[in-house]
Amino acid sequence: MGATHAFWLAGRQATGEDTFDVTSPWDGRLVGTVSVPTDAQTEEAVAAAYAVRDEFAATPAHARAAALDHVARRLAERTEEIARLISAENGKPVKWARGEVGRAVSVFRFAAEEARRFNGGEAQRLDTDPGGQGRLALTRRFPKGVVLGIAPFNFPLNLCAHKVAPAVAAGAPIILKPAPATPLSALVLGELLAETELPAGSWSILPVPNDRMPALVQDERLPVISFTGSEKVGYAIMDSVPRKHCTLELGGNGAAVVLADWASDEDLDRAAARIATFSNYQGGQSCISVQRVIADASVYDRLLPRIVAAVEAQVTGDPNDDATDVGPLISEDAARRVEAWVDEAVAAGAALLTGGKRGGASYAPTVLADVPAGVTISCEEVFGPVLTVQRADGEAAAFAAVNDSKYGLQAGVFTHDLQAAFRAHRALEVGGVVIGDVPSYRADQMPYGGVKQSGVGREGVRFAMEDYTYERVMVLTGLAL
Repeated sequence: MGATHAFWLAGRQATGEDTFDVTSPWDGRLVGTVSVPTDAQTEEAVAAAYAVRDEFAATPAHARAAALDHVARRLAERTEEIARLISAENGKPVKWARGEVGRAVSVFRFAAEEARRFNGGEAQRLDTDPGGQGRLALTRRFPKGVVLGIAPFNFPLNLCAHKVAPAVAAGAPIILKPAPATPLSALVLGELLAETELPAGSWSILPVPNDRMPALVQDERLPVISFTGSEKVGYAIMDSVPRKHCTLELGGNGAAVVLADWASDEDLDRAAARIATFSNYQGGQSCISVQRVIADASVYDRLLPRIVAAVEAQVTGDPNDDATDVGPLISEDAARRVEAWVDEAVAAGAALLTGGKRGGASYAPTVLADVPAGVTISCEEVFGPVLTVQRADGEAAAFAAVNDSKYGLQAGVFTHDLQAAFRAHRALEVGGVVIGDVPSYRADQMPYGGVKQSGVGREGVRFAMEDYTYERVMVLTGLAL
């Protein structure tokens, strides 16, 4: 930490002419200085990836799997070091940062497993009609081309892993652009990739400034774009390149529904604890953090004080302290925006039950009730440690409240009723429904993505590999089937 960090150009370290500083959101200290690639170096990386695309696609599955297994092992070996780095550049409490490293280990391990079994081929008899007699169709998947992966700041290692690992597993070269606020975790990932025998040019990690990204987005040699970030930027990218394949993982305002049958003291205590934890973990800076609680009227009055108490029990402070649950937001500007949205809601009549205070980049875990429908925090993604609670008269009203949003990423439904679970799965306009828990649960191998303004496409290693590839059929003729 504190050193100047090179970037990774076509699998080797390089430095440019300019640098920028990475500072801690917690105390403002310098964490590292990062070299910025020049335009010529960026062009070199793109040209190298484009040139190696056929070679990389033909790389044996065992070679790609071995490289991915190696990265998984090395991440596990360096867990504490990398977790401290994530915490330093991102402000994430170190206990959550350790969990992020563990998830990245799993992503690379899953990718190694998928590399070995993906693209096995599907045979289809075509002699179901007379014209197809003696013919067999064999379908395999091939990479669409070089992937441009654009990662956010909130999971600076794991969401980079979700770009890189599926690309390597599928044999697609990738150029990864980490978030400007948190590039150091991605550059460590480059150190581990460089220890493998992947072809030169098959991967680059370039901390390119945001204002230089339009040229990369438009480059025809990069036919696949995988973007995780804001709704505004994601759809601007898609609109600018309508003929490219874009996977967009965008925002959400995740709802946790508590139905009438989740009514025992034990049930409500569990719901309150899970809601409090996952409305505030990562400082609320997760697309599937709990932003809205929609509780059946029959349990609302018993649940609300439990939620407030559980939120007030969250430990805030220094992210380097193992006891800390909630650290700072990524910047003071981000905390000021959250502060402004809460102040707007309170001025419009919302009840502030706890929190509502800012100190620098930190914002206190906050619970609001009776929030008017038209205020910003009711409509947009807060991306901060703020929770709104509302009552609903019955299941249908609760599900309608979940769907009354432009977003549709994930929802959680606390119920013991299997029929209600299936009704939720059918009714809720989201990419994932989590029964008996908050919407914040994600297993890295499952399909993950949203509907409406939450994006298009799916991540989760195999599903990303499918996004990065296309089906190509070969018809064999004259066979004795």
